[in-house]
Amino acid sequence: MLVILDRDGVINEDRADFVKSPEELVLIEGTVDAIARLKSRNHRVVIATNQSCIGRGIINEERLHSIHAKMLDAIARAGGSIDQIYYAPDAPWAETPMRKPGSGMLTKAMEDFKTTPSNTIMIGDSLRDLQAAYGCGVHRLLVQTGKGRKTQADGTLKDLLPVSVAANLSKAVDLIEDGRFI
Repeated sequence: MLVILDRDGVINEDRADFVKSPEELVLIEGTVDAIARLKSRNHRVVIATNQSCIGRGIINEERLHSIHAKMLDAIARAGGSIDQIYYAPDAPWAETPMRKPGSGMLTKAMEDFKTTPSNTIMIGDSLRDLQAAYGCGVHRLLVQTGKGRKTQADGTLKDLLPVSVAANLSKAVDLIEDGRFI
């Protein structure tokens, strides 16, 4: 299975003012262990993340790579790894199909890992994560961390059903391991 993870709100705490430095990256409790569990079950794990802070001129790609290096180091120390990180640097007013809710990053991941939508799951916390997954027909799993509770409460998911829901990434991995996601 190809497991595509959103970053902000799923792996690390979401910030209204963006994660602008490695010091501002705060991992959500249990996420690195959850990723290690996925890898121990031979899943491919990738990240697909909108990073409009680049398009807005807040940080550059070099800074983004240093933020990701901190995250990848923490995941490696837990015994896990990330197979690939896809990011859309577009500002919202200059978006391309790569920026979620577009499905470009997810489609690229499936092409790169030679898999199909039925063997792919997107785990996200926002409506646009689930819209991107719906757009290319992959399984959708909402975590209640980050924007997840608000996304669930908004009532906007009805057009994207079926959507599985888990309290956090660790519980989402439980659903995957037990085959209980939709």
